[in-house]
Amino acid sequence: MRKEELQNNLADVERRVAEACKRAGRNRDEVTLIAVSKTKPVEDLQVIYDAGIREFGENKVQELTGKIPEMPDDINWHLIGHLQRNKVKYIVDKVKLIHSVDSYRLAEEINIQAKKHGVTVPILIEVNVANEESKFGVRYEEAANFHKIKDLAVDIADENIDNVDMDIISMGMTNDFEVAIEEGATHVRVGTAIFGERNYNI
Repeated sequence: MRKEELQNNLADVERRVAEACKRAGRNRDEVTLIAVSKTKPVEDLQVIYDAGIREFGENKVQELTGKIPEMPDDINWHLIGHLQRNKVKYIVDKVKLIHSVDSYRLAEEINIQAKKHGVTVPILIEVNVANEESKFGVRYEEAANFHKIKDLAVDIADENIDNVDMDIISMGMTNDFEVAIEEGATHVRVGTAIFGERNYNI
């Protein structure tokens, strides 16, 4: 029963993504759907994997590193939650994309750890557009400090990290992913609409 429910949920989300792309005059392949699987068991992830999804997002480092060895190795993992600098070393060589770089100091630490592991790590700068004290992210006016970032695992120069590709816009969750697509998001992170409500006790 759970398997059928998950399959139906994913089919519905895929339909909604396709319709949002059509309304926006975009091709479906311009939008990457990330199945946000935080607090969900690997059995649920496997159902979604078997349905063709290869992009999965996790909020916590510990949960991410616990699930990776339990799942097929062709999955692209996304770290979408707040990342502490002391935990960068645990995931820097395991993720396709870090969505939540909310300070230059964190970007520096990712750079250091990426070089140690011999990898290049794509990152997204998290911008707190409304400057809300309760939310993570660099202030809008500070975002310009990252304009030279191209990619990681290179030398830091001129107060910026060189070589980061900034053509990804990751925004939109279960409640607003269709609007995000219509506004130009290239990546949408959908959890509840696929997996159901989260267990916040985990």
